[in-house]
Amino acid sequence: MSKEFTFEPSDWIPFKDKEVLERCRNIKREDMEKHDNPDFKIKIVPDYSGIVIADMVLRMKESDDEDKSLVMVLPNPDPSGYSQVAETVNHLRINCRNVNLVIMDEWADEEGNIAPITYKAGFSYSCLKYFVNQIDEDLRMPLENVIYPTNENKNDYSKIIEDRGNGGADVFYGGPGWAGHVAFVDPLTPEFETDSLEEFLEMGSRIVTLHPLTIIQNSLHGTFGQAGDIANVPPRAFSLGPKDIMNCRERIQRHGIMTSGTASSWQKMISRLTLYGPVTPLIPYSIMQLCPTRAYVSEAMAAPIEPNELKGY
Repeated sequence: MSKEFTFEPSDWIPFKDKEVLERCRNIKREDMEKHDNPDFKIKIVPDYSGIVIADMVLRMKESDDEDKSLVMVLPNPDPSGYSQVAETVNHLRINCRNVNLVIMDEWADEEGNIAPITYKAGFSYSCLKYFVNQIDEDLRMPLENVIYPTNENKNDYSKIIEDRGNGGADVFYGGPGWAGHVAFVDPLTPEFETDSLEEFLEMGSRIVTLHPLTIIQNSLHGTFGQAGDIANVPPRAFSLGPKDIMNCRERIQRHGIMTSGTASSWQKMISRLTLYGPVTPLIPYSIMQLCPTRAYVSEAMAAPIEPNELKGY
């Protein structure tokens, strides 16, 4: 921030501590793999996609070889990654009878009605189309092993995951949203509002009113036309709660979303804040700093944040 011109962040911005923001903004590449919690492991990689695909396939193969249950919490959409997982499963002839997939969130309307499985911008729709249904039928997990939010199960979703996973899911895959959300646990939303971190960590799944940044972020994504069409993004969603994330036995983070292959990224600053800022409900994704977690950060994301006077928009 310029020393000649200073200002306070806008009121609607969730986290406004300028000293912390400046520290996170200026963390050097060589310091980004350091963290106070030795169980919170940060690794800078050229591209994390192959790592996550391999991790998923290995877990699925182990569940088949050892005939044991596997419960994975998945972010969506990820059509490229999941179709590669499905093809590898088919090639290796991995039987997915023991694999349980948990969709972490789904869109909802202004009344809190969850989008149906047929909604083409929906996360459950994408997971079924590009992951589940691309696995050969004789290898595919039973449909009852695909756990996704509905109007019928929304009040019991956290309990369903706990029961299926013997206390919690085996692994969580995901990355932070622009507002710092984990799943759709947005900051400054009435459904997750609290100043107490302890209370926040005990909150389970529920319908949530989305932060404006989450709506703006998704208007830039492929399922909504990459057009900034903010009126076309649903105003509410169903989401796992912080308790569900903490109950997972392992967490794997992905930090590397660039805007449709360009050098621009809405994720670059919020990733630094979730990795190196304080653990607070104002930065929901930060709670994973408390747990055994692997965080993969792309080289593009680890590049310095600095002005580029030769670029406009």
